[in-house]
Amino acid sequence: MNPTGCRLLVASEFPPNASGGGPAVVRQMLREWPADSLYWWSCRAEKGSHFAQEYAEHQCAEMPEKLVPHRRFAGAKSTILSMLWAPYASWHLRRTLLRLQCDAVWAIPHNWSILPLAQCLPATEMGFHVTIQDYVDVHGQTSRFGPRLCRKMAKAADKVYSAATTRDATSHPMADDLLHRTGKAAAQMLHAGLEAHDFEYIKTKAACPSDVISIAYAGTILVEHEFSLFVDALERIRQRDAFHIVLRFFGAHSYRGRTWFRREWMEEFGNLAEPQLGMKLRECTWGFAPMALDDADPRYNRYSFPTKFISYLAAGLPVITLGHADSSVVRMASEYQVGVVSSEKNSDALADTLRPYFLDRAPWPRFAGEVLRCAAKEFDATRMRAILYDCFSACALLSRERLGSPRTLA
Repeated sequence: MNPTGCRLLVASEFPPNASGGGPAVVRQMLREWPADSLYWWSCRAEKGSHFAQEYAEHQCAEMPEKLVPHRRFAGAKSTILSMLWAPYASWHLRRTLLRLQCDAVWAIPHNWSILPLAQCLPATEMGFHVTIQDYVDVHGQTSRFGPRLCRKMAKAADKVYSAATTRDATSHPMADDLLHRTGKAAAQMLHAGLEAHDFEYIKTKAACPSDVISIAYAGTILVEHEFSLFVDALERIRQRDAFHIVLRFFGAHSYRGRTWFRREWMEEFGNLAEPQLGMKLRECTWGFAPMALDDADPRYNRYSFPTKFISYLAAGLPVITLGHADSSVVRMASEYQVGVVSSEKNSDALADTLRPYFLDRAPWPRFAGEVLRCAAKEFDATRMRAILYDCFSACALLSRERLGSPRTLA
């Protein structure tokens, strides 16, 4: 049953079954949306149906893979894409809107999707909702895209956000920043959330003492320096205290070739679909959520929020949070005390911080109450989904008022 009665088009850089935290959030929020009323437009092609997201139709204004900037000739490739591909993608999106005649659009302006979304959506009369998951000028992308283009894309993303009928952001600091800069308030902080069965699990989870300290890491490693520091601290604890520590990786990337990888106590499980990932995380003792310890990339550190943090809460895991004191995840973990929080930059000091917690062979009872409080207040998926669907309804109503039925775009 369609919760709002409208046909929805998701417009994003990624396809329906893409890996990563951002796509996972979108799929979770669409869990109750019927496939025959769901349409998708993206800049990247669907590579498979690994995550089982169904939809009525997927249109793709695919970027030429050889022109996607990585390292070599990044500036030249970015210029070509912005001058040639972006206008084509905007035309492609507009044609898709005209043909599908959906009631509302859920726009996610991320990286290369920003330019066509900014060129197309504000010029239409269609109601659209915007979710800002990350700012574009993070993770060294200013160097990859070029400073001028990156500034243009950041300005374009703000344009889409400001022009939207309704909007949300991935963290409270980001929502505050967008309100300050655009004057437009977010309907909510939209992120991954805990479902009813997750709340039931963490409410009833019992202490399970174990001699194995299994630490989960879900997703891509974005801060390798901090991760290497953490590994050094764990190695010191293993050698000094003879703790049986296992570090388990869940994600699309393999790290066996890294100099810090230790085959004797690290395991890789690959890119699991959400239900399987949740079950495997429940077998662990802790989750690890690092961000940069310096503030060289403040727009990521302070405004983005790692999905893995919520995945750990849903699995009933206390969280080891490492990062700069002003980072969004450290602020959240400090407010709710859901585990160990540290900004130590020295591996010996970090080991000293972790060691007392590892002495407890069943740490869950110590943090269970705060994990539940944090999850209920900040990451209730049912509540977030209801607010989001109300936004879609408002967008659909505006589309019908402006465009009539059947709808036509000017």
